[in-house]
Amino acid sequence: MWVYAAKRVLYAMPIALGVSAICFSLVYLAPGDPIQSLIPPDASANDIAAIRRLYGFDKPVVFQYLDWLARAATGDLGISLQSNRPVLDEVTRALVNTLAIAIAAVLLAFGLATTLGTLAAFNLGRPIDKIATSISTLGVSVPNYWMGIVLVIIFAVQWRLLPATGMGGQGSEYFSWLEWEQARYAILPTVTMAMIPLGVVTRSTRSAVADTLSQDYIQLLRAKGLGEMQVVKHALRNALPQMLAVMGLQLGYLVGGSILIETVFNWPGTGLIMSRAILTRDIPLLQGTILVLALSFVAINLVVDLLQTLIDPRIKRT
Repeated sequence: MWVYAAKRVLYAMPIALGVSAICFSLVYLAPGDPIQSLIPPDASANDIAAIRRLYGFDKPVVFQYLDWLARAATGDLGISLQSNRPVLDEVTRALVNTLAIAIAAVLLAFGLATTLGTLAAFNLGRPIDKIATSISTLGVSVPNYWMGIVLVIIFAVQWRLLPATGMGGQGSEYFSWLEWEQARYAILPTVTMAMIPLGVVTRSTRSAVADTLSQDYIQLLRAKGLGEMQVVKHALRNALPQMLAVMGLQLGYLVGGSILIETVFNWPGTGLIMSRAILTRDIPLLQGTILVLALSFVAINLVVDLLQTLIDPRIKRT
């Protein structure tokens, strides 16, 4: 097990290196000058050259990448051009906020999807199966940002039950699910984020459990008089590795692809700071955010792979 884990970490290193090269180079394809917003209207050519030297934009792109990679390996992702604060601090704070609703959305989706998918698999072709399939289709078909806007109109504007945007009163940067005054701000974005994984995992659970129920050993268990609840436990236990893999991918997608949802709800996570970095051409912040999100996705997949090995003894890893 430990040998396999070490191999997986080694395999992830070249992937991380490739990701760093891609995220560094892609931001330079966008039009515009990254230091344009920092140059005063009356700046001279010498002033502009000095600003470029200060931020390292006077060097060739290859040397900029090597310098950036060497600093990133030590945890130094540079300084944000807009806030003049360390990029690592900005991204870490935003990542914690994103994980707060992403993990909650995954847990919500996993619980509901497991229930719906299992009920659908045990009642193929019946009304409950059609309802679960409809919910699954709705979850993967409806754009999540549109769903977020609809939820805001209903629960925040018309019924005034929940706040529409933000993470707390008066621009608070502190969040806790244990305090209702804070948690109420996260309900709508969490439900919105849970829609897509709910649809995907419901479909995956239905397929995995239905396939397990068709196996001969399930028929043997029933022939021996095993109760239906015990059959459910056996079916879920065998379908769990596949469900876990899908759920891990969905968590990675939520962490890395929450830009639209966080923009709709003005949630101060990685998606929101990434959108602002794009609009302001804050290259260091944009590069650092993309790198951290990409590495988080790699790490999540690594953890899921190892968990599958622990859960399912039939999977032999060497």
